[in-house]
Amino acid sequence: QVQLVESGGGLVQAGGSLRLSCAASGQFFSSGNMAWFRQVPGKEREFVAAIRVWSATTRYAESVKGRFTISKDNAQNTMYLQMNSLKPEDTAVYYCAAGSYSIVWHEYPYWGHGTQVTVSL
Repeated sequence: QVQLVESGGGLVQAGGSLRLSCAASGQFFSSGNMAWFRQVPGKEREFVAAIRVWSATTRYAESVKGRFTISKDNAQNTMYLQMNSLKPEDTAVYYCAAGSYSIVWHEYPYWGHGTQVTVSL
């Protein structure tokens, strides 16, 4: 059973930074690709960033490119999302996902429960 647990969300002012963490079960983390998605009420889950666990190749949504950085720590079985220069439109529940490198949310079989990020003016 794959378990993903997000942390690090919160309230921040526009222009500020947050770092999200996703702790993954060890066996999966060494072999699975992972990603971050986000969702606001009434809208479909949106791709943010993905990382290939072996090569550390990354991909980003255009809306976050240059501001967000996805990374992983194999020793800690943890994936991160460093979010800088946050904007109010980044406000959403952020989800950790595993099992694909796709930008399409339904291609991921494993999900965390999400962590709320709120960016105020």
